[in-house]
Amino acid sequence: MSLCIIMKTLKNKSLIILACLVAGAGLFSSCGPNKKEKEEQQQTVEAENALDTPTVVLIPAAKGKLSSSITVPGELQPFLQVDLYAKINSYVKTLLVDIGSQVHKGQLLATLEAPEINSQLEQAKSVIQQNKAVLFASKATYDRLYSTSKTPGTVSLNDLEQAQAKMRSDSANVEAAKSAYKVITANLDYLQIRAPFDGVITVRNINLGTYVGPAGGSGNLPLFVIEDHKRLRLVISVPENYTGGLHDGSEVTFNVKALQGEKFTAPVKRLAGALDQKLRSERLEVDVYNKDGRLLPNMYADVNVPLPARDSAFIVPKTAVVTSTERVFVIRVADNRTQWVDVQKGMEAGDNVEIHGNIKTGDQIIKAASEEIRNGSPVKVNANAAKSSTSEGKEVSGPDKANGKADSSAKKK
Repeated sequence: MSLCIIMKTLKNKSLIILACLVAGAGLFSSCGPNKKEKEEQQQTVEAENALDTPTVVLIPAAKGKLSSSITVPGELQPFLQVDLYAKINSYVKTLLVDIGSQVHKGQLLATLEAPEINSQLEQAKSVIQQNKAVLFASKATYDRLYSTSKTPGTVSLNDLEQAQAKMRSDSANVEAAKSAYKVITANLDYLQIRAPFDGVITVRNINLGTYVGPAGGSGNLPLFVIEDHKRLRLVISVPENYTGGLHDGSEVTFNVKALQGEKFTAPVKRLAGALDQKLRSERLEVDVYNKDGRLLPNMYADVNVPLPARDSAFIVPKTAVVTSTERVFVIRVADNRTQWVDVQKGMEAGDNVEIHGNIKTGDQIIKAASEEIRNGSPVKVNANAAKSSTSEGKEVSGPDKANGKADSSAKKK
């Protein structure tokens, strides 16, 4: 009897413990999800607040000096180059030079032969003698009439004037014949092809006996092409955005693929002063002295053109300028609210860019701007980061590629 009572008591206690465990599990299961939901709701609220009032880093707008350089392609051209053609129809009689020959000014390169020129020359001489004989007769007639006319009534005034006019006409014919003779003599000089300046023969299109002339058997090809290789022209085209500060005397550096590892320096000598209508760029020419002859005409070169420092514009990081399909702007902050300010971009160097617009010195500009920061929206300022981000009084320099991207180094002014 007592054993049965004890077993019932233990059974009741087990049921009570089991009930408590079940109740506790239900209590924990009911509390857990509520806490997690509250955390998620809090995170959502914080994210919405961050979107509505983003935290930004401000930098003061300040004018500084921005100096950079651009790398543009260039081409080496002969300083002097000429194509030599035949003036008259003729044949090549002698050939004294070949491709690669170094020639000097006035040196005879080839002689041409035109047999009909000699006949024309003899004919011109005969015409001169003939006109001189006619002039001698008309002058004698005039002199006799003039002597006779001194006796009044012997010679009419009209006859005297006619004789004088005939004499003058015959004299003019003599001068015309002499001029024709000089023309033929000048053609004899054209039969000698001479070098117009010191240079090298780079093209030869004739051989002995070749028929040449303005429309001869060699077509429109020149007899020779002479180039001056002692001095070369480095021709480059600078884009419109970078033409403002260029001037004569600026030194550029360049290199060519054929001479890897070597850099050449030369001054700018000539600026076109106008933009090319197709490329919208200004043509520059640099004189390169090539005494050792290692540089050859028509070589391509990578030219580094320095751009001078200017302090007439505000300098900001590229991240501060927003470029959209409709406008280019920076975001100014006043009284913790944003203002979109339209600007125009200028010279770029590394991570910095010039801007021009309705900006004043000391205006607070968002360092990392984007279109998501709407115009007129409130913002929070990260004061700690703003202290370390300042562009006031800095000078930025560095190489800049033609596409506007390059490394740069900023140093405090």
